[in-house]
Amino acid sequence: MSASSELRFPDNFVWGAATASYQIEGAARDDGRGPSIWDTFSRTPGKVFAGHTGDVACDHYHRYADDVALMAELGLKAYRFSIAWPRIQPDGTGPVEPRGLDFYDRLTDALLGRGIDPIVTLYHWDLPQALEDRGGWTNRETAEHFATYAAAVHGRLGDRIRTWTTLNEPWCSAYLGYGNGVHAPGVSDPGAAFTAVHHLMLGHGLAVRALRAGGAEVVGITLNPAEVQPADRDSAADAAAVRLVDGLQNRIFLDPLTGAGYPADVLEHVSRMVDPATFLRDGDEKLIAAPIDLLGINYYAPTYVAGRPDGAGGSAWPGTEGAVQFLPAAGPVSDMGWAIEPAGLGRLLDRLAADYPGLPLMITENGGAFPDRTTDSAGRVADADRIAYLDGHLRAVHAAIGRGVDLRGYLVWSLLDNYEWAEGYRKRFGIVHVDYLTQRRTPKASARWYQEVISRNGL
Repeated sequence: MSASSELRFPDNFVWGAATASYQIEGAARDDGRGPSIWDTFSRTPGKVFAGHTGDVACDHYHRYADDVALMAELGLKAYRFSIAWPRIQPDGTGPVEPRGLDFYDRLTDALLGRGIDPIVTLYHWDLPQALEDRGGWTNRETAEHFATYAAAVHGRLGDRIRTWTTLNEPWCSAYLGYGNGVHAPGVSDPGAAFTAVHHLMLGHGLAVRALRAGGAEVVGITLNPAEVQPADRDSAADAAAVRLVDGLQNRIFLDPLTGAGYPADVLEHVSRMVDPATFLRDGDEKLIAAPIDLLGINYYAPTYVAGRPDGAGGSAWPGTEGAVQFLPAAGPVSDMGWAIEPAGLGRLLDRLAADYPGLPLMITENGGAFPDRTTDSAGRVADADRIAYLDGHLRAVHAAIGRGVDLRGYLVWSLLDNYEWAEGYRKRFGIVHVDYLTQRRTPKASARWYQEVISRNGL
């Protein structure tokens, strides 16, 4: 590529990678860690592929120093990781386990020592099982406990960590965890799902307040907004389907976050399954709207829908049965079966910038699972399909920035092959290959490609 055709990103653009605690740490019983809902769920027959658990995962708890050295070798400027609540408060409440905080203290210092900016996610789905036993996110008290936990973590790490995000993808926690039960804790109850949505958002607002009180500099949240498209742009029924799905995945989170409160049409839909008055109290929406400095965006694929009275709907979007048909991908897909459509990311960023102006954005997850094969005894992987995926999405990101979208950085998902939730270890998203038998890490071709992108600050 000639210099004249290179795409340069802003000078202060943040390049990094992301992981999550249960997916990589292992050490499930070390140093006082209590059980999480994923420890329980993964041991429930039939819930996770082949009964895989995160007991060992990538053993990052013991190998973090080598992993940080690898991050530095790849040139990462930032690393997004999550804190395991059960390591900090094994029962979700009460005394803090100092050994749990010690681990994140060591990890933070290792990152800073290599010039890598730590970005913390306080909740990436591993709720302490003891809290789930009391109702989990359907219990309002969990939101209050979350704020206490956030304050405890910030009290230990806040002198060195600048950027804090509260929740990762509350859509997944609520709808997949409590709506259709395909994720922990495995509850299938639409009413519980919407109750969990609210308590997650309330927990976010209370945690923001606690972090601000402690002096946190940059506070945000990470969502997985859907880029929803109609099958037929001229169809009123398809437009209504888009509106419904957009309300359930996007506006139910974005509107209260930005001070508009829950949308009236969404609350009307929710009321068909549960009375919002059972969980929504006066003042809650004001708490949820605590100002944030950054909105993290996790994007993998667009969503195409049609409005049909016989539509099967989607169990992850409660109440869409008999109104919406979710359409299969029409083009290439990843190993997850998700459509590969970089243009969808560009459209999503444009929409967010237009509808929620003044809110800085960061891509906190983007990547693809592909059926990687090692090519030699050294464990190398020539993952051209992943490189093509990342290249296409980064070009969409660059174009969006050119159109004026305030996008601050890009974090690839994921640094390491890891425990992919209900898929166990059979899906690989990493730019670094992990041999789960030996724990050997081998950068894939995509890692070296990304290393060059970071070095050039462009494509």
